[in-house]
Amino acid sequence: MAPELLDTSRIRKLLFLGPRGSYSDFAKNTFIDSFNLNCVSTNLKSISSIIRALKDENSEDIAAVIPIENSIEGIVRETLDNLSSLKKEDFKIIAETTMGVEHALVGFAEHKSDIKVVRSHPQALAQCKRYLQENFPDSLIEEATLSTSAGIRSLVPSDKSIAAIGSLECAEMYHIPVIEENINDETNNQTRFILLGKFLSPQTGNDKTSITFSTENKAGALSKILTILDAHDINMSYIDSRPSKKELGEYVFYIDFEGHILDQKIKKAFEEIMPLVKMFYVIGSYHAIG
Repeated sequence: MAPELLDTSRIRKLLFLGPRGSYSDFAKNTFIDSFNLNCVSTNLKSISSIIRALKDENSEDIAAVIPIENSIEGIVRETLDNLSSLKKEDFKIIAETTMGVEHALVGFAEHKSDIKVVRSHPQALAQCKRYLQENFPDSLIEEATLSTSAGIRSLVPSDKSIAAIGSLECAEMYHIPVIEENINDETNNQTRFILLGKFLSPQTGNDKTSITFSTENKAGALSKILTILDAHDINMSYIDSRPSKKELGEYVFYIDFEGHILDQKIKKAFEEIMPLVKMFYVIGSYHAIG
């Protein structure tokens, strides 16, 4: 059954990654404001647990916010690996938003030389790798947490040897002193978040479509799909592949391109693609907000 057109008034529960103060929390608030959602927000500890909750509830009443791509670290693999698993329940990407990521070093240390451990999400640690190398000795311990917010929340005044990396807003929320601002290795650090729900977003004229599919393990199989998209003047913006986890050498492909599945040229392209694939799923047609 095809998903109904977007009716956000039916969303009553919104899942997001990490505790209050995480970047996913801020992205969630953007979606709430943009769609005027009247719902209860619930945070979970991992992307996989969010996907499981969507499948278990399998209702139009529930939606979720998860990160999908960072401008520095690239695609969020856990998200990509889980999206195709939503085919049976037919959850779609409803919208996307991009959040600027500005990391700060926070903690109760009076001097950076007092810090022996830095905690944060693995991506945040990677995004500040050069800063950590230039400001701390090789003996610095980097501890991974489930979110930047979790790292900040774990800090206590009695232990000045532990610091965390996260946002200024989160540090303020939990009353943790800021040691140094703007510690990102790259200044243009952004993360893209998606809103998942059991609806199809309407055409806006400025849409993006995401699909996932698998083909027979034969030479030229992927090339035929790309040739069809090109023949219909469909502009592709992203392509990736992941192991299918079913057969050695079999891959699942992910493609983003401009347009909406209700556009006539995309309908025609899909008709030509369907006989060439083993699995095919439209993850969503949607637009950016915020």
